[in-house]
Amino acid sequence: MPSSGRSFAQRSRVTRTVGSMRRCHSKSLRLRSSSGVGLNGVMLPDILPTLVHEPILLRAFHDTDMALVQSVSTDPLIPLITSVPASGTPDDSLAYIKRQHERLLTGKGFSFAIALASTDEAVGQIGLWLDNIHQGRVSTGYWIAPQFRWRGYAKAALRAVTEWALELDEVHRVELYVEPWNERSWSTAEACGFEREGLLRSWQQVGSERKDMYMYSRIAPR
Repeated sequence: MPSSGRSFAQRSRVTRTVGSMRRCHSKSLRLRSSSGVGLNGVMLPDILPTLVHEPILLRAFHDTDMALVQSVSTDPLIPLITSVPASGTPDDSLAYIKRQHERLLTGKGFSFAIALASTDEAVGQIGLWLDNIHQGRVSTGYWIAPQFRWRGYAKAALRAVTEWALELDEVHRVELYVEPWNERSWSTAEACGFEREGLLRSWQQVGSERKDMYMYSRIAPR
């Protein structure tokens, strides 16, 4: 994919409809510094864009998304593998939303609410994490609330964030880790062009146990 010739920060100040040429200025979450921040010599975006991929859009979390966070507090997996609070209290749920905003402010990455394009109702979360951006690698992960599953929302969200990431000159590889039993999740990854590279044994602590993970990746076509 040819380079756009623009900086990482400049190319992120947009609302995008993935798969089309329509772009417009975004009113999304912005860093306090409008010039971007450096991490290990890489300039990061200073704004969280809104990405549209019907039937969903990816946007910053709003305090009004608290009900979504509360609804997944009793899910058997989501609080184990994310920072979603298991308590489900209003204060803890709002604190979770605040933490999602801080991911960008601290250079950790981009945390998007997955929302319905038709109503803006939040149905899940997806992130793009920048721990290894200095090596050209980023990782992603996502969850959908149980009441919204089996509707293609995770697939649309993963396509949106991956296609956006791979347009950035600084990103050469997007990684995704998923437990072998979670066929629904790794099937979603494969449907979005991710390829399984192998099994990482005892890769991650999940609750009180060490878990194996499949590693998936998509590589920038350049």
